[in-house]
Amino acid sequence: MRESGAGRRQRVLAVVEARGEVRVTELAAELEVSVITARRDVEGLAREGRLRRGHGVARSLVPVRPPPVPGERGGDVVALVVPERHAYLNEVVHGARAALEEAGVQIVLHPAPQVAGAEQPIVDRVLAGGDVRGLLIAPRWRTAAAQDTDDCWLAGLEIPLVLMERRPRPGSALRGRDSVCTDHGYGVDLAVEHLVALGHRRLVLAARDDSPTARALRAAFAEACAARPEVAAATIVLSAPDAGADPAVAPDEPSLADLVCERGATGVVMHGDIDALMLVRQLAEAGIAVPRDCSVVAYDDVVAALGSPPLTAVAPAKAEVGRLAAGLLLERLARGPAVGQPRRVAVLPELKIRASTARVSV
Repeated sequence: MRESGAGRRQRVLAVVEARGEVRVTELAAELEVSVITARRDVEGLAREGRLRRGHGVARSLVPVRPPPVPGERGGDVVALVVPERHAYLNEVVHGARAALEEAGVQIVLHPAPQVAGAEQPIVDRVLAGGDVRGLLIAPRWRTAAAQDTDDCWLAGLEIPLVLMERRPRPGSALRGRDSVCTDHGYGVDLAVEHLVALGHRRLVLAARDDSPTARALRAAFAEACAARPEVAAATIVLSAPDAGADPAVAPDEPSLADLVCERGATGVVMHGDIDALMLVRQLAEAGIAVPRDCSVVAYDDVVAALGSPPLTAVAPAKAEVGRLAAGLLLERLARGPAVGQPRRVAVLPELKIRASTARVSV
């Protein structure tokens, strides 16, 4: 689905806030748009007072401390490894950055390319330099098999690390490491509970299937619907043809709007704000009004409030996830990696009710 201008500008802002300063040409390459489009987005955000514009660069309004010198007091260096072009994790990185800078710790960001196994050579190279004392990491893990592959080498690292928005599976070699993750099961349950309370009985979840978050949402939706006898039918589909673990294999399925009509669904939970905004338009084109005929809940809440109508959304506290992950890592750096039990922190999202959900018409 084509991204809206508001969604793209939100991604621009998230990248700039995560890094402090970014060249416009780099933004254009990362967001896969023209330099002219990136420049217009930066100018618009600057007029709104959300960032500062310099000669060919965009700067965050959040003050950036000069990085401390490794080896001096407070000169710890922490590496952040996250997938490139991942808007969701940009806010997580921003939260971690704020907490680490407040503690006087130098941060080095390493975006991982969208290829299998990209994180390990990056981490190996980073640690070979000898300056990095801690690691915050969110592996891509497009499949469960990819997660299994990464478990052993990550668990064997000899520096403190904290997983961000990733949770070790039962029996994983990583179960002895710290992690901070949104409780996506709780978030999906909030969405289903809200729709059921409004009288919706035939529900659809449209989600990706190529990340730990996506897999958690799909499992949680099935569980939440099964636990409520009021739900007469629950359907799980891909949010887009390329949203599976293997984007080269696009399933031959009807459009989501057609599926809603076919199944008689009156409530949809959509993984991702941009896809949810596009769904509202597609439903309207099919003669289905939101929320009169179908209620829509977005899962993310980055730009959901900018929709017409504004979208009800599950809002993960992404910056808080990053802040808490940084706090755990700082404790490990201060006390030693082997001191204390490993901790798994689950951060509860909230449901923000707006105009895209309503009681079922009778």
